[in-house]
Amino acid sequence: MRRSGLARTGFKRKQGAPLSSFKPGKPFSGKPKRKKPTVADGSKYLAACRGEPCFLSVFGVCLHDSATVVPCHSNQSRHGKGMGIKAKHEYSVPGCRACHVFIDQGPATREFKFKVWDDAYERWEPARAAKLGIEIEQQREAA
Repeated sequence: MRRSGLARTGFKRKQGAPLSSFKPGKPFSGKPKRKKPTVADGSKYLAACRGEPCFLSVFGVCLHDSATVVPCHSNQSRHGKGMGIKAKHEYSVPGCRACHVFIDQGPATREFKFKVWDDAYERWEPARAAKLGIEIEQQREAA
C-alpha cells in the first residue's frame, strides 16, 4: 500500500520509433485538396429557375403550375452526376414537382428521361442566358 501521493509531474513524451517515416509537427504533404464549390458558386443558376414555367413538360405528367417549379438537376454522368452527388448547378432546368419526380423516379426508360431533360435544357439554356445576361459561348467555356 502506498503511503505517499502520486508525484505531480507533467506528462512525459514518448520516444518515436527510430525507423518511422512519420515526422511529428510536419503537415501532410500529399495532393492539394480540390476546391469544393460553394453555395454562392451555383446559386445564380438555381435562382434563375424561380418564377419560370415547367420546361420539362412531360406529356400526361406535367402540372403546368409555376408554384411547384424547382430546379431539376441532370441525372447524366457527363454533367457531373455520380453516386450520391448531384450534377453541377448549371445543368439544371426548371420543372414542376410532378415532372421532377418522373425524371428522378419514374418508370420510363433512362434514354427517354435523358431525351426529355436534354430537350428541356436546349430550350432553357438561351432563356437562362438572357435572364442572367451572359453569353452562351462564355457559359459553355466555363463548364
